[in-house]
Amino acid sequence: MLRHKNIKIFLNYWLGPVIFIWLIWSIYNQVRNQPDLASSAESILSALSGSAAWKFWTVIALMFVNWGLESIKWKVLHESFHHMSRLRALKAVLAGVAFAINTPNRIGEYGGRVLYLPEGKRLQSVSLTIIGSYSQLMITMLAGTTGMWLLYSGSLAVHVPETWGSFVLWMRILCILLTTITLLLLLVYLRISWMVRLIERLPGVEKWGKALIVIDHLPVTILLRVLGWSLLRYVVFLFQYILLLQCFGVTNDSWTASWLISIQFVVLAIIPTIALAEVGIRGKLALELFGWISANQVGIISAAVSLWLVNLVVPALIGSLLIMRIKIFTDRVPQEK
Repeated sequence: MLRHKNIKIFLNYWLGPVIFIWLIWSIYNQVRNQPDLASSAESILSALSGSAAWKFWTVIALMFVNWGLESIKWKVLHESFHHMSRLRALKAVLAGVAFAINTPNRIGEYGGRVLYLPEGKRLQSVSLTIIGSYSQLMITMLAGTTGMWLLYSGSLAVHVPETWGSFVLWMRILCILLTTITLLLLLVYLRISWMVRLIERLPGVEKWGKALIVIDHLPVTILLRVLGWSLLRYVVFLFQYILLLQCFGVTNDSWTASWLISIQFVVLAIIPTIALAEVGIRGKLALELFGWISANQVGIISAAVSLWLVNLVVPALIGSLLIMRIKIFTDRVPQEK
């Protein structure tokens, strides 16, 4: 009993500082080991004060819009069983980013968000958070699949490699496969109650009853609202990236850039990664895709790194500071110390 109490005390008072130190160290190592770090850093610093500096500062301002939309989405999903303020929802989302950034495919996000809910409602919250992530994946898949079809049809102004012709058949197969998967995922999302009832029939899932009931009772109107917020958030992502590509002199062709971005996002959604390690993958993928429309490699890398810093690293740092003020184990909603 005493040991259990000591564990609770440790988690309540020391988990936040430990996560904050761990996060700072992880980010430092990731950034330090990036190729072309010096040139990218110089380019980013120049963008903060150059003639196109307003675009970079707009991207930073849109970071708050981005995570604000995500907090609204999360709040909407929880309206049926727990009321929370928009500020608390935003804090929960940022705490989730702090947990997510060092975990594969950001699964730690669920653990961070539930800290802002009473202990008896955390399991249901995890299932609702999964639905929110699912809705964002749906938008990413829809946009990415459309981008792949446009690329395959030659509708984008890109200069593909000479060897591209040998991959045309595989490209068509990939487009058909992505379309099929996207439509199936959309059907499952809009009829999530059917899936829940099928899962409930499986042996050994009785203990997850409360979490499944919450999902089962979600009306289609809520699912559509959440999908709408996810679409708005995706538009913010696109606008941020386009501004950065313009800011670093990569391209002013917003149409082509937006669809190449959508392809990049869908690839990142499919590949299992740890958020902190994404910067290297983002850079390589960005060089491959945007190399078809620009030879400005430093600008391409700088745009990818800047988006990673603004949308993930900065919110994760803010979230880790918030976690330092949270008591995890309490009979009430966690209070700030």
